[in-house]
Amino acid sequence: MTPPFLSESLALLSRTPAVLDALLRDLPEAWTTATEGPDTWSPYAVMGHLIHGDKADWMERLVIILEHGPAKPFAPFDREAQFHRGEQPSLESLLGEFSVLRSENLTRLRALQLTEAHLERQGTHPAFGLVTARQLLATWTAHDMAHLLQISRVMAKRYKSEVGPWAQYLSVMK
Repeated sequence: MTPPFLSESLALLSRTPAVLDALLRDLPEAWTTATEGPDTWSPYAVMGHLIHGDKADWMERLVIILEHGPAKPFAPFDREAQFHRGEQPSLESLLGEFSVLRSENLTRLRALQLTEAHLERQGTHPAFGLVTARQLLATWTAHDMAHLLQISRVMAKRYKSEVGPWAQYLSVMK
């Protein structure tokens, strides 16, 4: 039986690609390349970041925890790898790539048949030291939610000046 914590995480993680697809596909580029200013990320950049995470972070680190425990530290994760990608694929391409990667990762995760004991296994993070599989999976889930919030915030702020006096009632505009 899948631990309740893991079932809840899977329920959220499995929905992220569809939520992003519904929110971003076929929008004018002005919406998907908007930022909150210098050194902030657009929805397009966030998609690249999520893809890199699904390729190089979450499942890779979980496997290290399960196979090596704290003996093998995780490789550092480049949180800005999306900016070093040579080509600039379309947003539609990124949405498709993310959907496939996430599906593959969740299939791999389910196949592990993790138990409560597996969730308490430890690994070594390069900056934080000892972490558990549960913490890693909780962070993956919260990370998705944080980036959904970020994308929504950036998009809402495109209309900061257009909403006029209603800005005082929209906390996202502050």
